[in-house]
Amino acid sequence: MAETMRDAVLRRVGEEDVRFVQLWFTDLLGQLKSIEIPSSRLDKALDEGIGFDGSSIHGFARIDESDMLAVPDPTTFAIFPWDHVARLICDVVKPGGGPYEGDPRFALKRALARVAERGLTLLVGPELEFFYLRSDRSTEMLDSAGYFDLSPLDCALDIRRETVHSIQTMGIPVEAAHHEAAPSQEEIDLRHCEALRMADNLMTCRYIIKEVARRRGVHATFMPKPFRIHNGSGMHTHMSLARLDGGNAFFDADDPIHLSAMARGYVAGIMYHAREIAGVCAQWVNSFKRLVPGYEAPVYITWSCHNRSNMIRVPRLQPGREAATRIEFRAPDAACNPYLAFAVMLHAGLDGIDGTYPLPPPIEADVYAMDEAERTERGIDTLPGSLNEAIACMEPSTLVRRALGDHIFEKFIENKKIEWDLYRSQVHAYEIDRYLPML
Repeated sequence: MAETMRDAVLRRVGEEDVRFVQLWFTDLLGQLKSIEIPSSRLDKALDEGIGFDGSSIHGFARIDESDMLAVPDPTTFAIFPWDHVARLICDVVKPGGGPYEGDPRFALKRALARVAERGLTLLVGPELEFFYLRSDRSTEMLDSAGYFDLSPLDCALDIRRETVHSIQTMGIPVEAAHHEAAPSQEEIDLRHCEALRMADNLMTCRYIIKEVARRRGVHATFMPKPFRIHNGSGMHTHMSLARLDGGNAFFDADDPIHLSAMARGYVAGIMYHAREIAGVCAQWVNSFKRLVPGYEAPVYITWSCHNRSNMIRVPRLQPGREAATRIEFRAPDAACNPYLAFAVMLHAGLDGIDGTYPLPPPIEADVYAMDEAERTERGIDTLPGSLNEAIACMEPSTLVRRALGDHIFEKFIENKKIEWDLYRSQVHAYEIDRYLPML
């Protein structure tokens, strides 16, 4: 009899001396939650799940409907390179066994089921940018290195190497890693895979990046814009649709830039709904400090084959690599909830394929060098300039509501309004420095 995934997990736990297993899931905002059990209890957890109080998890159930189960997905089993500990990623279900509509992983599963009906799946390859700092209480940098610099300027080379090794030990392929443009800024690029697996991988990578840094006595942060005068950290997201029977649905050998009609429709959908989905892909007040002119982050809703200032870029295709045909969506940052972000991206793209959204011509000129009149003449719109504006664009969106489901949508909007109110009620150092002497 063939070995089941459940039995394979239990076998590996015994063979590799795993002593504890962490059962992971995410809350509404993409923060990891974990229940740690001794490995002797894993067989029961795999069969029955682990109960927890959903009312204590941000964005989950009310107190009168709080009983939840975290059910491990055995395909996600991986062993950390330290401490004899493994992890499994869980689906959150209701006591009766049905999926819980407030589980972000379920929202992405539902979106992928929609595209699977067409014989397709979404492949994603993100570029994770982040900063290393001396501690989580200051913005003191580790180095003054720049793009692609090596040591001695790049003081975090050893930390980054250990991080990449740890990520790959967990079974997550890394495409490349390097120092990014800003001082003390890093980038780790993950090899593309199916979107649910990638969302799981991203949650793991964020944990590994922070944990390796902690063990090395420094702090890793995915805060999108810690420094006013330096580039922020994004998560450029490469996407393509693959046929379940093989082949890249975005590739067309006869198209001048090798983009199929489906790919063009997908781009049109992302552009059409960009303002609505921005608050999910860049979900924090600080996210919109990154999305300003002058720091390589996108501001204008444009696409291009070459120009990296555009919101969507179509990377050049190397001969013989049709499987690499993809689009690069540059607005998200790595502090988002990847399950929700991938879900809204996919829904937007599919609506573009199904609808009659016009795809405007690519913008190869520098959009930042254009004046407002020229941008208006070309029909170039902007991404929201603040979380408050993003909420206003998201709240009436039937697409975002459909992608997230009513429960997550309403809780997400509620949370972001609270965040904005807390932010706008603060008096910031800028205001003291500028207005106190003047007014």
